[in-house]
Amino acid sequence: MSLRGKFVSELELNAAAHKYYKVLKHQVSHIPNISPGIFKNVEVHEGDWDTHGHGSIKIWNYNIDGKDEVLKEQVEFDDEKLAVTLIGLEGDVFEHYKTFKGIYQVVPKGPEHCSVVLTLEYEKLDDGSPYPYKYLDLMNNLTRDIESHLK
Repeated sequence: MSLRGKFVSELELNAAAHKYYKVLKHQVSHIPNISPGIFKNVEVHEGDWDTHGHGSIKIWNYNIDGKDEVLKEQVEFDDEKLAVTLIGLEGDVFEHYKTFKGIYQVVPKGPEHCSVVLTLEYEKLDDGSPYPYKYLDLMNNLTRDIESHLK
């Protein structure tokens, strides 16, 4: 049995693609206000908010399934594909996973419509490690919260 896996989810949004991507690329410090039920805090570990860009490292404090967790991640941007990749470096997810990567890819569908393809790639530590469904749910919920924020 393979310990590597990938989950993919696609959500249709009533929001312009460039506006959604702008939140993830330039307004990430606002996410705890956009999605306060999930995210408690985000701070820059390397880089700063003004030059938040490819390779910057942030530390996220969030709540999932009633448990407070922390994730240190490095971000990569692909402006051509409107994709944001978050590569997990340290944190609670590594109690069960050897690797952990979330990808948000925005697909324009019209002036005020887009879809967001959410991909979660992971490698479990062992067969007993749970599948990371709850983290894909978190990505889905954040996406919906950003959509609501943009209305």
